[in-house]
Amino acid sequence: MTVPSLTVEDIQDTLSVRFAGDMRTAVLDAVARQAGGVSAKTGRVMLDLSNVSAFDTGGAWVVVSLRQRLETGGATVELKGLSPAWAALVETVGEYADNPDSDEAPPRGFVPWVESIGAGTVGAWANTVSILGFFGLTLHRMARALLMPWRLRWAPLVKQMEEVGLKAIPIVALMGFLIGVVLAFQGAVQLRQFGAEVFVVDLISISILRELGILLTSIIVAGRSGSAFTASIGSMKVQEEIDAMRALGLDPVEVLVVPRTLALLIMLPLLGFIADMAGLLGGALMSWINLGVSPGMFVTRLQETTDIWHLAVGLIKAPFFAMVIGVIACWHAMQVRGSAQSVGQSTTASVVQSIFAVIAIDALFSIFFSEIGV
Repeated sequence: MTVPSLTVEDIQDTLSVRFAGDMRTAVLDAVARQAGGVSAKTGRVMLDLSNVSAFDTGGAWVVVSLRQRLETGGATVELKGLSPAWAALVETVGEYADNPDSDEAPPRGFVPWVESIGAGTVGAWANTVSILGFFGLTLHRMARALLMPWRLRWAPLVKQMEEVGLKAIPIVALMGFLIGVVLAFQGAVQLRQFGAEVFVVDLISISILRELGILLTSIIVAGRSGSAFTASIGSMKVQEEIDAMRALGLDPVEVLVVPRTLALLIMLPLLGFIADMAGLLGGALMSWINLGVSPGMFVTRLQETTDIWHLAVGLIKAPFFAMVIGVIACWHAMQVRGSAQSVGQSTTASVVQSIFAVIAIDALFSIFFSEIGV
């Protein structure tokens, strides 16, 4: 490995900068420092690489950096002695240097602000149309799989049911239990002022069965399983495994999306029911400890005041929440574009949008059930 060197000569109106030796990254320190000291305010500069014996990306970066700095100062720079392969390498490095992946400060002012709003609106509309199209495609593939069960991949479905449902039971049950405890404790503080402690049963049952049980369960599932869907399928997209599936004649929606979405449709109602029962248990325990409402009285009051429709209203929402979480998570995974950073961004967007959609749908259901008197 020949130590590189740099010689600067001023010949008439031309500044000649001659590189020689091995211009590879491992031995470039001294030459890079010398190149940083070369200056030419105006005139013609010749970068001569005729005597260079070896060249790599590090050497190309030294040459490109020197050329850009001299041209910025007003000089005209020419390259000499580059082979076609080395010239192509210098051109590639120069393109990167001209368009670095740096975060530039966004333009400020009223017009750029209006432009950003317009671009965001158009982008949101395009994403909405794309998600609706993906939703329709997923429904078609699910209907086809249900009509032709031999097309359904049972092993991935059972595996996803285990991941989505069975392994989520502890956190969902704990969440439901604690929500029941909190509702009973906070309700007791207020109801004790009016001597209406027994009505804490109504508060717990209606709040948990109609709203909080399935809503908080869906939020947990969106953060736990939805993010896992986006990350796993997105990683496959980055590694071009989905392209390989298409090359083999496999449908990625049928292979990857349908089992995950069906697993959510099956398991989310069950998780919601577990959260409801855990919430009632936590509420009954705290009512007994804090208010003296015995378990027998709690159960009696629950039977007298709680209609089966309170439970049904909550569980009716579960398939809709499951479908929204699955479709949004898998759609974001399909939008990943070739980098680990894109996987992280899509996963974050998936969780945020899924939770927002779940809350919005829950609000619509609340209005609907209120209007029909349920």
